[in-house]
Amino acid sequence: MSDQTQTLDEKYNCLLRLIAETGGAVVAFSGGVDSSFLCHAAVAALGRRSLAITIVSPMLPESEIECARDIARITGIEHLLIEENEIEDDVSQNNPQRCYYCKKREFGAIQKAARERGVEIVLDGSNLDDMGDYRPGLKALTELGIKSPLREAGLTKQDIRDLSHRFNLPTWDKPAFACLASRIPYGETITAEKLSRIEKAEVVLREAGFRQFRVRSHGDIARIEAAPEERRLFFSEAILDSLSEKIKACGFLYAAFELEGYRMGSLNRAIGKEKNNENAIF
Repeated sequence: MSDQTQTLDEKYNCLLRLIAETGGAVVAFSGGVDSSFLCHAAVAALGRRSLAITIVSPMLPESEIECARDIARITGIEHLLIEENEIEDDVSQNNPQRCYYCKKREFGAIQKAARERGVEIVLDGSNLDDMGDYRPGLKALTELGIKSPLREAGLTKQDIRDLSHRFNLPTWDKPAFACLASRIPYGETITAEKLSRIEKAEVVLREAGFRQFRVRSHGDIARIEAAPEERRLFFSEAILDSLSEKIKACGFLYAAFELEGYRMGSLNRAIGKEKNNENAIF
């Protein structure tokens, strides 16, 4: 891991060296801020010896898939989509290790596709800040031998946004995103139908002008979290009535508002592992 006193340019140059040393690599590409920047860096370091692979599953909304397609065009990286429509039992049961099982399957599929193309190295977009959250999926990446060059180069989330802005990537100010399964509390079974109604409800909020939000699914209740600075947008009877009607039309019986607003990993509090918990297990 690099010294935190390094400049942004030094970290970026370190990242390019780490990627170039692979001789050829596949980027596990979700369309988010981190993996989008990693696609740019992979092309800069490897040119045509880089490939991006996106797993298309019920966990990933269509908006993220479209973003991935756009970024692939902008960066010039070759882009492959792999369909994974089944939700396996160890994922659908939704215990606190769900992300581990999901990542093990998805990255295993990416690794298999990479090897079929003669590429042994798979890169993921984990960064330095991810080490301070509860992310059991990181264990799966370690077991599979997936490399995380952003983290190795000492890049933080803000570093990645700053560099993305420098290189004119439209994702530089994109709100943070996590897979749709993260909207369902541990212990509540995950189904394609639940994921679909969450996706539709979040489209409603996006079209209403919200940027950073989550629709948490609690049975038939949609619990809306919006960024603290965006909560004021709800303070209109007309908006409340409109959102209530549209969100219920997505398949929920009730629409509720979380007073404290959006918090990353808020469902982890149920298992005592909120973001920045000192005892987080990876």
